[in-house]
Amino acid sequence: MADAAQFHDRMLSLGLARVSEAAALASARLIGRGDEKAADQAAVNAMRDQLNLLDIAGVVVIGEGERDEAPMLFIGEEVGTGHGPAVDIALDPLEGTTLTAKDMPNALTVIAMAPRGTLLHAPDVYMEKLAIGPGYAPDTVTLKMTPSERVHALAKAKDGTPEDVTVCILERPRHEELIAEVRSTGAAIRLITDGDVAGVIHCAEAHLTGIDMYMGSGGAPEGVLAAAALKCMGGQMYGQLLFRNDDERSRARRAGIKDLDRIYTRDELVTADVIFAATGVTNGSILAGIKREPGWVTTETILMRSKTGSVRRMSYRNPVK
Repeated sequence: MADAAQFHDRMLSLGLARVSEAAALASARLIGRGDEKAADQAAVNAMRDQLNLLDIAGVVVIGEGERDEAPMLFIGEEVGTGHGPAVDIALDPLEGTTLTAKDMPNALTVIAMAPRGTLLHAPDVYMEKLAIGPGYAPDTVTLKMTPSERVHALAKAKDGTPEDVTVCILERPRHEELIAEVRSTGAAIRLITDGDVAGVIHCAEAHLTGIDMYMGSGGAPEGVLAAAALKCMGGQMYGQLLFRNDDERSRARRAGIKDLDRIYTRDELVTADVIFAATGVTNGSILAGIKREPGWVTTETILMRSKTGSVRRMSYRNPVK
């Protein structure tokens, strides 16, 4: 009988990497072709096929949308053989469909797995997010601070000035005031057009990416995926659901959210050990994109386990059939 006690993350991790790789390979032929929907559907189909080969009793808690919106990998869909541990699955088969269609940097396939009932069932609404990398005291920055207060607090923790801080923000009209306030402190801003899971992950490897902090609003499901990555890599994250209307509030209540104003920490978004895999589709600052050469296609995948803090990078060279 499946139960959370049988969640052997070490045994499941390589299978999860294969799921991520399959989705990336399926979307490879659509890079730069201008068809976002086709690229996403190819990744969805491949990810679902690979998930159904795993010996798990999996339920998609973060997926492509509600059942009536998504034909496959919808929220609540059961995946796996049904034999094995009961697990929650959070996924984004193609994080950055626009990036893929336009052949722009940082498109990824992303998936996380944890014991059943340990990933927040985040509804498809916005979430205010704040993240920094590892090595800082708890609550160095918080969502209750103003953006400028966060910059000054992080600069102090770095023994520097605001000019030493770089903040990653999603480039959207709703962030114009946020961007202006952050720039007024003297901090630098790295604007991204899409892909805020990658944006948050950047904070965990500041020595490589040059990004110290992520802030701004984006999809709540992506917030859970980002928290899973940070739980493996280290770092702090806070998230608070944002609602534009009563329909979105009702959606949250249906997902089991009782306190609609709650500010979640990283370990409240992901409450148990988790495994996380991401594969590069287009070249980016985290992962190399898919590389084609005569007779071969190569992917790079990052595979992480929160239980051990291990971060494994894998290159997969596959013959083209």
